[in-house]
Amino acid sequence: MAERSFAEEVKQLRLGAGQEFRGEGILAVTKGLLQSGVAYVGGYQGAPISHLMDVLGDAQEILDELDVYFENSASEATAGAMLAASVHYPLRGAVTFKSTVGFNVASDALANLASGGVTGGALVIIGEDYGEGASIMQERTHAFAMKSQMWLLDPRPNLTAIVDMVEKGFELSEVSNTPVILELRLRSCHLTGSFVTKDNKRPTMTISQAVETPRRDLSRIVLPPASFLHEQEKVHKRWPAAVQFIKENGLNEFVSDGTQDFGIILQGGLFNTVNRSLELLGVSDAFGNSDIPLYVMNVTYPVIDDEVVRFCEGKRAVLLVEEGQPDFIEQNIQAVLRRAGATAILHGKDLLPVAGEYTPAAVTRGVTAFLRKYAPELIENTPAVTLPDDDERSPFAPRIAPELVQGRPPGFCTGCPERPIFAALTLAQREVGEHYVSADIGCHLFSINAPFNIGATTMGYGLGSAAASALNGKDANRRPIAFMGDGGFWHNGLTSGVGNAVFNENDQLLVVVDNAYSAATGGQDLLSSAAENPRRSTKHPIERAVRGVGVRWARTMSNTFKVDQMKEVFIEALTTKEAGPKVIVAQSECTLNRMRRERPARAKAIKEGKRVISERFGVDPETCTGDHSCIRISGCPSLTIADNPDPMRKDPIATVISSCVGCGLCGENAHAAALCPSFYRTQVISNPSAWDRFKAAISRPYLRLLQRGMERQLVGLDPVRS
Repeated sequence: MAERSFAEEVKQLRLGAGQEFRGEGILAVTKGLLQSGVAYVGGYQGAPISHLMDVLGDAQEILDELDVYFENSASEATAGAMLAASVHYPLRGAVTFKSTVGFNVASDALANLASGGVTGGALVIIGEDYGEGASIMQERTHAFAMKSQMWLLDPRPNLTAIVDMVEKGFELSEVSNTPVILELRLRSCHLTGSFVTKDNKRPTMTISQAVETPRRDLSRIVLPPASFLHEQEKVHKRWPAAVQFIKENGLNEFVSDGTQDFGIILQGGLFNTVNRSLELLGVSDAFGNSDIPLYVMNVTYPVIDDEVVRFCEGKRAVLLVEEGQPDFIEQNIQAVLRRAGATAILHGKDLLPVAGEYTPAAVTRGVTAFLRKYAPELIENTPAVTLPDDDERSPFAPRIAPELVQGRPPGFCTGCPERPIFAALTLAQREVGEHYVSADIGCHLFSINAPFNIGATTMGYGLGSAAASALNGKDANRRPIAFMGDGGFWHNGLTSGVGNAVFNENDQLLVVVDNAYSAATGGQDLLSSAAENPRRSTKHPIERAVRGVGVRWARTMSNTFKVDQMKEVFIEALTTKEAGPKVIVAQSECTLNRMRRERPARAKAIKEGKRVISERFGVDPETCTGDHSCIRISGCPSLTIADNPDPMRKDPIATVISSCVGCGLCGENAHAAALCPSFYRTQVISNPSAWDRFKAAISRPYLRLLQRGMERQLVGLDPVRS
């Protein structure tokens, strides 16, 4: 169950020649693939291209009609290896995954693919997730393009440019026998626009036809001596063919060239940001009609030397707008200009931030500094973002003392079934001592923040167990603890983590957080999902898989909200004398996905007049001591503090606010940790039956009587009541 359905939107993928498509960038990419005659598509989900996989899944009927094969790959390495189908056959194939982390996993397959080369067009669609909005280490895909000599496309953020680059990307790949990377920033994936469509094309050769006509070319297989020849072929044949195609098809753009004796070179994906900066300065309009010469690099690798020299000819200076670090393009262009004897001064990271996302504010400051240096008379406006931070007119001027602003780290959602796992581990470690904890990629990584403060390292998706493998102290009294999610487990954790631990008799405890989906990437099904999936094989238990590779001590907890039981399982796993790795499979469905499924059904039932019960939890203000241990153990956003109603007690009490989803963790924690019994559970009944109304009528007088007794106790203590 993906977090979003595109069942309605994919109908636009049937649009034919001359019709207008309106929608998101992700849908436009899919339409571009179908218009290009793609034969197969695969990939591994991850922001910001998770929805591309979801769109393809919802468009399965259309793909079947066109004989296009699609699969959800087990990992990025699996996806990268899929492109081997294009090595010997004229099959156009595309795979997609998340930027550098995906390339890290797929680099072995893609390096071999780039070495041997392709016959059919091979396109790797990358969701570049760079800057403060990213959830990963700050690295650039550009390095992988240079390493393996794969051409890198970075189109302008509009749907026409993106679709054109999908189509041209396949052509470029085929003419140069080289796989091509299409880089899409977060905003490109989700921008909304329109473009004129073409007819979808059936692949010139289908997967079935390829299987029935086996082909083999020894020179394409990456083994010596062919691998030595591949390097020479890249330089002497593929590179010149790519450069010629890029120039002849005008993939890079010249805007207003010749109007000034200075100009700006920019990555295509930054066009909208740069143009907005120029618009704020009064030297462009919203439609990109710039008064400043621009060289838009929709192809950022390879750099086309002739075009760079031509653009810089006769110019005093040029500003390069290149997002991220290292400054690969700047170094490349500096070398091109110096070899050509060009006199233009090249500015880049000296005027723009050395690292970090190039936001509109950052780019506007850099462009303003450049124009003030070479054409101050052109600046009509002084945007507020260019003012010093201590200027009260600046949007970045401090409005409140920094020490009064409290950081708010990311945390688990309200009702998350992973929160009780770490609450139970916290309680268990109170009895058996602190242990080293190796974390992993996924929602469970939020445990590193308060209030749990659990987790020392994270080395990659599904590598939690492997990251703890060195800490296998034979004489130690404690064993390391590792975490990974069910997504990471099936990605590569079973082999690199569990299998490795079994083989080396590693005495670690691995906790597999099984919420029934690959939740961190958008809620897609996987091997162990409990859901019925008509196109995928599910319901393969994780415990059976780990026992299959040799784990002897394994437990499955089917309800993580039973904190006291979770605590006892942790204690047993950390104290057992059983040799080899220990595995706990902590099972509970992702609350967000469960609510996406149940909330519409509940609303429908209420509308139809059916009896529906919802549970809510609260704190008895008379019982709460104001200790707040419950908050420290839980960290639930719905559990906070409120003024104490008792005038004799000044400490604020705990309280449950309206965002509570009724998971019951607060009460479970209070029971497992032997805290004060101040939590209560209530049932909210929609469309109550006659019996419900009768019970309420009977109980109401007794409740009033009990409340009057409490009121009498407060007489004389509370000025308001007395």
